[in-house]
Amino acid sequence: MSEAALLDSNICIYLLRGEPLALRDRLRAQEVGSLFLSTISLAELALRDSLATLAPVLRLVTVVPFDESAAFVYGQLPFRRNSFDRLIAAHALALNLTLVTNNETHFADLPGLRVENWTQS
Repeated sequence: MSEAALLDSNICIYLLRGEPLALRDRLRAQEVGSLFLSTISLAELALRDSLATLAPVLRLVTVVPFDESAAFVYGQLPFRRNSFDRLIAAHALALNLTLVTNNETHFADLPGLRVENWTQS
């Protein structure tokens, strides 16, 4: 059984580009309904792509709103100015999801956050 996961924005960008193969294989192995995307990541992606461009990703994931619970978790994290990453990490923690990213170092200082990189075999 695959573990539920929250996809970071950079993973979605890789997916839209069709690379790397390890990521596509891992996504195919996931159970239907086990992939999530934060509204924070969706906003970040919307800065660079249209809804039509994002449609393939949106068909694979359930978009989850950044809610009050995530806001309170965010308030407990070490502060870093101008960082979508902190908001996304707080959302993953609030939902008890593994965060899938290619930027593991951005999240290394957050205890309790499960992080995986699916771009590597």
